[in-house]
Amino acid sequence: CELARQPRLKIIDADIRDTERFREACWGVDAVIHLACISNDPSFELDEELSRTINYDCFEPLVIAAKEQGVGRFIYASTSSVYGVSDAPEVTETHPLVPLTLYNRYKGMCEPLLFKHQSPEFVCATIRPATVCGYSPRMRLDLTVNILTNHAVNTGKITVFGGEQLRPNLHILDMCDLYELLLEVDAAKIAGETFNAGYQNHSVMDIAKMVRKVVHDEFPEKGEIEIVTTPTNDIRSYHINSDKIAARLGFRPRRGIEDAVRDLCRAFKDGRLPDSLTDDRYVNVRVLKAKRAA
Repeated sequence: CELARQPRLKIIDADIRDTERFREACWGVDAVIHLACISNDPSFELDEELSRTINYDCFEPLVIAAKEQGVGRFIYASTSSVYGVSDAPEVTETHPLVPLTLYNRYKGMCEPLLFKHQSPEFVCATIRPATVCGYSPRMRLDLTVNILTNHAVNTGKITVFGGEQLRPNLHILDMCDLYELLLEVDAAKIAGETFNAGYQNHSVMDIAKMVRKVVHDEFPEKGEIEIVTTPTNDIRSYHINSDKIAARLGFRPRRGIEDAVRDLCRAFKDGRLPDSLTDDRYVNVRVLKAKRAA
């Protein structure tokens, strides 16, 4: 990871609910990007009370602490899944939030808490990103594109849960580019604003077919890759419109799902993802279960 080699990087190992530790960490800081949460529905549901304290209860105290310490910009990473299920052809930032799970509900509930504290000296913005895909040093193989690629490469079979649900995606490197832009752009362009960042609004079945094609191109020796379908109770489906962030900030992704799949294929070839079908570290809910058992 390039970041790990940066001499100015300071890592503080602390509980995000410890507001005073956070307050100390904010001294002399120009901007905060708030990513900390128990991420995804299965992980949240392991311990709903604990998850609520991390994802919601401590959020506004952190915002207040940052503002009091003179932080000039606070970027909140929400999620596009706050929209739940929508048959609207284009889901914009003004679309009603209809979260289907507690994880999504608390994500949405944090947004107005942040904007309460918007001021000329404390610029607040919310980003609602799509599901992230592609290779990263802290690899997650429990996300749509990533898990389909893992199984295509290592089992020769893709299992699609449902298939018709629309799922927007965003390459991890584009996500990083966007955060960098939000730190650097003129404050007036983002103050008090919410932005969608969801692209390539494909059905899960279409994503599976894209994965199959790229994996076959990268691993022709593996032969035909089978796609099978099975029912699912995950009915989240929405077509995200990201015109606002393009018009306001000029942001457009430079990579797509196929690029993410190719990056993952190369990581498998290079041995950077060992034991990808069995190692708990690639799946958030398993990581949390292991921590609880320790």
